[in-house]
Amino acid sequence: MIGSDILKVDMFLNHQIDVKLLNDIGKEFRRVFSGIRPDKILTIEASGIGIACIAAQYFDNIPVVFAKKGAHRNVGSNLYYSDVFSYTKGVTCTIGVSKDYLHAGEKILIIDDFLAKGGAVLGLKDIIEQAGAQLCGVGIVIEKGFQDGGEKLRRMGINVQSLAVVQSMRDGKISFGKGSR
Repeated sequence: MIGSDILKVDMFLNHQIDVKLLNDIGKEFRRVFSGIRPDKILTIEASGIGIACIAAQYFDNIPVVFAKKGAHRNVGSNLYYSDVFSYTKGVTCTIGVSKDYLHAGEKILIIDDFLAKGGAVLGLKDIIEQAGAQLCGVGIVIEKGFQDGGEKLRRMGINVQSLAVVQSMRDGKISFGKGSR
């Protein structure tokens, strides 16, 4: 924990990765979204990629597409773009997904590691809408329930399922709340 709003999980989730834990997370996302048959999983680089790839195995090995941050010459200009504010980094960046990988009519499941203010999900949702695809759910490993992202997305009618909800981080202690399921 860094302060009262940054949860440090780099020892198992987003720097060093506990593959067994990610495998269990992938199985749990499949269970939580059992009534949904997405065509693809969409995430954002970099921390969501490993989680999304492992989860994809449990959704009949559907493709994983990830939004790249910033400009990349190897992708070209045939992209859907959106601007996203990163709460952790405190900056806005442009993300992009090649138009070759998202198509009209596809059902897209977003999977990511954290949900704080909802900026990443809203940016990915924007890209999905630009493609004419349909957002069918959002799977989050850790939601910061003391911030308004999850509440805001749910008020928009988005099916957000968080595996762990942190209600507060004070005085070196983390309080967990009831999950969104």
